[in-house]
Amino acid sequence: MPRTFLMSLLFATLLLDLAVATNYVVGGLNGGWDTNTDQATWASSQTFLVGDNLIFQYSPGHDVSEVTKADYDSCQATSAIQTYTSGSTVIPLTSPGKRYFICSSPGHCAAGMKLQINTLTASSAPSQSPATLPPLGPVSTPSPATGADPVLPSAPEASSPVDPLSLAPEASSPVDPLPSAPEASSPLMTPTSKSTPAVSPGVLITPPSLASAESTTSSAKKGGFPTTLAVVLSFLSVLLIAQKAS
Repeated sequence: MPRTFLMSLLFATLLLDLAVATNYVVGGLNGGWDTNTDQATWASSQTFLVGDNLIFQYSPGHDVSEVTKADYDSCQATSAIQTYTSGSTVIPLTSPGKRYFICSSPGHCAAGMKLQINTLTASSAPSQSPATLPPLGPVSTPSPATGADPVLPSAPEASSPVDPLSLAPEASSPVDPLPSAPEASSPLMTPTSKSTPAVSPGVLITPPSLASAESTTSSAKKGGFPTTLAVVLSFLSVLLIAQKAS
């Protein structure tokens, strides 16, 4: 029973390592382990961690030789740590540090078929810094003694709304299109004296107002209805005056 448990735990750990590990095809998808690919540029754009795998794919006439730093610089493979010639080589990165690989075929290393990598642990891998937010406006902080709340910048006061009716010009008083007609003078005649003049026996005296009325009547026949109306009013005025005099 304990042996079965240990085997299951080992198998689960292996699966976890495989799930977390990243496989890197040397040279990238558009390159390979050959003299036409810039291996240094490709390696500088990758981040290798412990548990990842390097996959070398190459044609016959090439090999993969892991060497020391000195042999890497001098392109010497006579003292290689390990040499692979299968055409498809998987090299696990089991520990942190730098490792060096070249092709031992004559002239290939000098032509650029060499690779230097640096394996990192997960804890030492570079992490992306979080994005910084733009700074806000100035905020005055309270002193420890007062303990007052911070004072935010005050917003500008809104101007009071203007009544659109107050801006309209005052309406002038309406002008009567029809001018007022002059008041007609009263046709009534005011007597100058209330005393009755002396009358001689047998003599008929016609009052001046009656004579004026008769002359007005004769002219009213020529002037039409307005003149006749004035004559009638004058006659009635004379009668009222005579009644008051008696």
